[in-house]
Amino acid sequence: MVSPTSEPMHAAYDSKIEGNVIFTRVDAAINWMRKNSLWPMPMGLACCAIELMATASSRFDISRFGMEVMRFSPRQSDVMIVAGTVTYKMALAVKRVWDQMPEPKWCIAMGACASSGGMYRSYAVLQGIDQLIPVDVYVSGCPPRPEALIEGLMKLQTKIEGESSTWDQKHAAE
Repeated sequence: MVSPTSEPMHAAYDSKIEGNVIFTRVDAAINWMRKNSLWPMPMGLACCAIELMATASSRFDISRFGMEVMRFSPRQSDVMIVAGTVTYKMALAVKRVWDQMPEPKWCIAMGACASSGGMYRSYAVLQGIDQLIPVDVYVSGCPPRPEALIEGLMKLQTKIEGESSTWDQKHAAE
């Protein structure tokens, strides 16, 4: 198309930005950000805590998955890793920390003791943290290796990826 001044007219489409445009859904973008920036709240209660600490070391390096920012403040965390034997004496403290974490939040039960009480069938040991708070991923072992915890964190990422976001739920209700 030629204008009366014999200069070509520019179309509304600019081919320079063709490769720089991304189309996605809002909940997919939110879940992608959430799953790739998990901030664990380490609740190390027994021998599994040593393996939890090893997971953050240079040999295993959970920073590859965006999870290296271990926060010891519940208000800055979004995934609690309960590692070890939960006694009834400690259960209320674990519950209080869980309640202080902002939504959305997730929980990983690391080890046999956190998952089912382990070998301790006594009056002093809680027989699984899932009796107190909801658990999203169970990591088996006594104590589980750091590779097992990394696999559990990756399973949690897969779970988060499939969730509907709070924005999506709010607008679906309208």
